[in-house]
Amino acid sequence: MRTQIDVVLPCLDEAAALPGVLGALPPGYRAIVVDNGSRDGSPEVAARLGARVVREPRRGYGAAVHTGLEAAETDLVCVLDADGSFDPGELPALVAPVAAGTADLAVGRRRPVSTGVWPWHARAGTALVAALLRQRGVPLRDLSPIRVARRADLLALGVTDRAFGYPLELMIRAAAAGWRIHERDVRYAPRAAGTKSKVSGSVRGTVRATRDFLTVLRTVDGRR
Repeated sequence: MRTQIDVVLPCLDEAAALPGVLGALPPGYRAIVVDNGSRDGSPEVAARLGARVVREPRRGYGAAVHTGLEAAETDLVCVLDADGSFDPGELPALVAPVAAGTADLAVGRRRPVSTGVWPWHARAGTALVAALLRQRGVPLRDLSPIRVARRADLLALGVTDRAFGYPLELMIRAAAAGWRIHERDVRYAPRAAGTKSKVSGSVRGTVRATRDFLTVLRTVDGRR
């Protein structure tokens, strides 16, 4: 019998992207779409396509992801943006080292498929945060929103940020706990037409996310 793996998809106004994303999930991967206050009918689209839909009224990326993890039922859990910029077909390659026990956390390193996919301000902000992470001993070149780990372990880390700082706090706490972190290149494509990034879609969004990241760096103790 094929092992099921839940895929948490934080969602805010991604109706245009959901058909492509959900349709590309590999066999055995089950979608949990966490609606974070969409006004474009995203929950209805997701439900019609067979996804499990849960709602998180508190706005914030971290709030949506945490609610999805609590709702998940499988041992291994993936987290994936719902905007169509990542190919769900790459998830098995990230799952493999965690399932095999050679990694505790697998994350994707974004490799743009064409120029203009990753705006300069978003790339610069990510490079800054990744450099600061490496100074703290976290071996990453990106802070990508596609990752795989064991559900119980993720919840046990006690990540408290419920905004854009969630993935950064996760990485700091994982490294402090001695997790083996595996980073693998993944394709990064333009998001689906009709959707807009909450971070890289504007300089303002990138500044807000970077601010959240820097707050986490100042306040989260990454010592073992």
